[in-house]
Amino acid sequence: MNKKGLGRGLDALFSAFDDEEEKIETVAVKTQQNQNEQLSRGEDGVVELDIKKVDPNKGQPRKSFDATSLKELSESIKQHGVIQPIVVNEQDGRYMIIAGERRFRASLAAGLKTIPAVIKHYNDRQIKEISIVENLQREDLNPIEAARAIKELMEEYNFTQETVADRIGKSRPAIANSLRLLTLAPEVVTLVEKNKLSAGHARCLVVVEDQAKQLELANKATDDKVNVRDFEKMVKDYLNPKVVAKPKKRIQSLELKELVNDMTRAFKTKVTVLGNDNKGRIYIDYFSRDDLDRICELIGIINSRNN
Repeated sequence: MNKKGLGRGLDALFSAFDDEEEKIETVAVKTQQNQNEQLSRGEDGVVELDIKKVDPNKGQPRKSFDATSLKELSESIKQHGVIQPIVVNEQDGRYMIIAGERRFRASLAAGLKTIPAVIKHYNDRQIKEISIVENLQREDLNPIEAARAIKELMEEYNFTQETVADRIGKSRPAIANSLRLLTLAPEVVTLVEKNKLSAGHARCLVVVEDQAKQLELANKATDDKVNVRDFEKMVKDYLNPKVVAKPKKRIQSLELKELVNDMTRAFKTKVTVLGNDNKGRIYIDYFSRDDLDRICELIGIINSRNN
């Protein structure tokens, strides 16, 4: 009985020793992992992340990326690497891009396995705000993308124009002007998105209610065919057309009309009168040398009678 009891005691002892050894090994592994992470993290907080663990931000305000410039950046990254780290938000062991999706896409195209990043811990609202600000500061958003991102931020968090202006560092009038672009005809919005029509030209059209006329005017300004100042005048002229006063018709008496008819019969050519009984001009047309000779002969007869 004692041996059995001792045996059980030894088994328990060895079991406890094994468990403790396993715990020590686990702690050692975690410690080593932490040390490795600390070694890979630079003094400026930049870490090299497995690029497969990085995900694009589905709420990224920028929707279009120029293929040519993306290819050029990819070639540059192959030669020099990623000079500026991306900014990511850590979520359940993965990393969502807050700023730097273009660099991420170019790095994937360049075949990189890791990418330098700064890890942050932001909530959803902060992520949206920072994404907008980062793109606006870099001028990476076209005017329509910026307007849609601002509108989404306002609607999702019940922000006023003043609040969102303060959040992203813009003036309230700038926010209002940006949002007005979204009221334009869809075809005009597309022209702005494709950089065929500038935001300055597009803002001039906001006051035009007829969407068909918006597009007609926009097509006249595409590809900078008309500068913004001249285009603004064009829109104003459409909204306030100048009324051209019709010249007053001078009433001719019956006697004056009869005189013209008598002269037409006498000279056998076209006679026109401009004016009225008080003032005007009489035109006698001739269409050949014979006409002119006949008119001269008649004038001569009149003169001889007067003499």
